[in-house]
Amino acid sequence: MKQFEGGINIAVKIPKSKYEQTVAFYRDILKMETEEMPIDNPTVSRTHKVKFGNNILWLDCVNNYTHAQTWLELNVPDVEKATAYLRSNGIESCDELEELPENMHWIMDPAGTVFIVKNRD
Repeated sequence: MKQFEGGINIAVKIPKSKYEQTVAFYRDILKMETEEMPIDNPTVSRTHKVKFGNNILWLDCVNNYTHAQTWLELNVPDVEKATAYLRSNGIESCDELEELPENMHWIMDPAGTVFIVKNRD
C-alpha cells in the first residue's frame, strides 16, 4: 500500500487585497460553483469553496500575506508513522503555520509548498 496519496483539498492562501478579485475570477469568469463557507480560524478571515473538477479548491483570505500560496493535502494510513518517516528524511513538521486539528501536521517541500498530512478518510 502507498504511504502518501494526494487528497482532494487544495487551499490557495490569498492576500486580503486580492481576495474579492480572486473569488470573482473563479465565480464570474470561470463560472465555477463557488460558495462562501463559515470559518473560525485565527489566520484565515474568510473562505470560499470552489468545485474544481474532482477537487475542492479553498480560497482562503489571509490578512498577513503579501503573495498567494498553494497548500496541498497528503493522505496517509497513519499520521504518526508518516511523520516519523518524514523526520528521518529531514522533513520537520511546521505546525506553527496555521491552527489544525489533532493528529494532523503541516510540512513543506524544499520549494516551500505547504502540505497537510492527515489520515485517509
